[in-house]
Amino acid sequence: MLSTQYLLLLAISWACYAIVHSLLASHACKNWCLQHYPRYYPAYRLGYNILAGLLLVPPLWLTWSYQGTVLWHWPAGLGRVADAAALAAVAGFVWTMRAYDSGEFLGLSQLRQKSATVDDQAPMHLCTVHRFVRHPWYFFGLVIIWSREMNAAFLVSAIILTLYLIIGSRLEEKKLVTCYGEQYDHYRQRVPGLIPLPWRYLSRQEAKQIRAGAKK
Repeated sequence: MLSTQYLLLLAISWACYAIVHSLLASHACKNWCLQHYPRYYPAYRLGYNILAGLLLVPPLWLTWSYQGTVLWHWPAGLGRVADAAALAAVAGFVWTMRAYDSGEFLGLSQLRQKSATVDDQAPMHLCTVHRFVRHPWYFFGLVIIWSREMNAAFLVSAIILTLYLIIGSRLEEKKLVTCYGEQYDHYRQRVPGLIPLPWRYLSRQEAKQIRAGAKK
């Protein structure tokens, strides 16, 4: 297969993943499934996560299988900095997982409790990292993506994933405002979405006040 055709297939596979993933995460799709298949809806979140994992296989396989020339190499010193940043991002993923209900996130709680609600039931989470960036997992993902040396396939994947994270974060914001109301809207005005900014963050007391307000 020609390199251009290979990269086009890679881009299409990422686009298919993004479209299906976003569509299934939408309230419109959830409401339709709840209305037509209420008996099976408690398994929706779990099925969504399983399907998301399966849909990731083709684009990831295409990305890692590409044998093209590396487009750039980090100089020795910067390479170590990039690797350290990626490791720190992975550690950030693990650390921030403590702020979430893993059963709720995976869909096991909904299945066990036979939950049939469209909105997430977990309370609003504001761990330490949330004081500096609204979507820490997206931020960590961007760090990992752009700290790697890239060939053409990695670059295509990096660009598409970055666009998807930007668009996906905005779609998610709409659902969060619907779910948590003015408390989340106030939080959104104070804290940046994807990239931490030194002059925009919450103090511990401010984060505590927002969490308390979200529980009312």
